[in-house]
Amino acid sequence: MAKDTNETEAGREGVISIIGPGMRVVGDCDTEGTLRIEGSVDGTVRAGKAVVVGKDGVVDGDVATQDAVIGGHVTGSIVAESRLELQATCVIEGEIRARRIKLEEGGVVNGNVTTGEAATTGSSIAEVTSTATDLRSPGGEQEEEEEEEEEERRPPDAALGRS
Repeated sequence: MAKDTNETEAGREGVISIIGPGMRVVGDCDTEGTLRIEGSVDGTVRAGKAVVVGKDGVVDGDVATQDAVIGGHVTGSIVAESRLELQATCVIEGEIRARRIKLEEGGVVNGNVTTGEAATTGSSIAEVTSTATDLRSPGGEQEEEEEEEEEERRPPDAALGRS
């Protein structure tokens, strides 16, 4: 009986789940295998093996996996415990943490990038995703940015309290 359970769990790693073009998922996606995204996901994506975001794929949320290949648009943090490939068509808006990274010419990254052993050492995918989600907590950074933008729009005398 235990042998059947182990075979089933090992078989799940080889499974590829696909979110096809035109499909929209609202909520978190979890898999032990590989997830390919050609549509859009509004939520956290966790995959034990790999995440592939096609050139027309969109993720509005965090991505945590072993290996990732990103060709589409990701707004949120990406944590790849092993390898991250950013293709020429990608647009990333958020923090990146990966042991190894490959960025093709033309790829766009707006955010902090941490690479090497220290980027993912000592953290499981679930722990890292939790931390990354905390970094994107609503309000904090956005409010500061809005205040800074408002100050930039004020005339110099108004910024000093003069009318």
